[in-house]
Amino acid sequence: MGIEFRNVSKVYEDGTEAVRDFSLTIPSHSVMVLLGSSGCGKTTLLRMVNRMVDPSAGSVLIDDGDLTATNPVKLRRSIGYVMQNAGLLPHRRVEDNIATVLRLNGVPKDRSREKVRELMDLVGLNHILAKRYPDQLSGGQQQRVGVARGLAANPNILLMDEPFGAVDPLVRVDLQRELSKIQKELRKTILFVTHDIDEALLLGDQIAVLQDGGQIEQVGSPKEIIENPANEFVARFVGVEGGPRELSAVPKPGGGWNVSDSAGRPLGSLGQLPKE
Repeated sequence: MGIEFRNVSKVYEDGTEAVRDFSLTIPSHSVMVLLGSSGCGKTTLLRMVNRMVDPSAGSVLIDDGDLTATNPVKLRRSIGYVMQNAGLLPHRRVEDNIATVLRLNGVPKDRSREKVRELMDLVGLNHILAKRYPDQLSGGQQQRVGVARGLAANPNILLMDEPFGAVDPLVRVDLQRELSKIQKELRKTILFVTHDIDEALLLGDQIAVLQDGGQIEQVGSPKEIIENPANEFVARFVGVEGGPRELSAVPKPGGGWNVSDSAGRPLGSLGQLPKE
């Protein structure tokens, strides 16, 4: 299912203009990342897709159908939603958290439990965790539960609002890799919100770089954003203002290279380069 924003604006009751005349099309089966600083309207836009927020003007469509004609509760049960800090129900066990939408949709209990086990396998959770409560899990495990719950109803669309922002860097990398693997297998339409450029470059098929009010500065593939930033704002935001991102490599024991960025942050490793 594709998503389209047509000239969308949002002004809250206190007069705050969160989004101004925003238009964007998200193709089916792709990952679109909304990238921008806090307060630029990313989350407001994301929540318009499941009608947690309704636009003040303009329209949001899924497969050319205007969402104003859709029952909000029915819509939310058909769309996966993963948020920062997982948003799990603290008084319910892991298996019940994952099965929330399944049970609301009337899936029988036995089938629901079977589906929960399948989803736990998909997101890399040991079945032994099924009977535990959220506060008995690590932050990374909670986020995996959140992703499993978001996928429980097999939605065509998955909304992800800074889903890995509250976990430590190593766990974050693992979760990003897990999501990439899941997307290759399931091919959902994903709208992903982040302020982290490295996360956007890793996960996005397309990236929309936003200014305040949801103003689009550039839309393009990760390669296009890095190699051809549209203006000074994009160049500064993605860290290429002084030219292409600088990388350094040092030999590692046993052969190959450890690669770091200009700030010294490790990016990964390379094997031995082939001989000429």
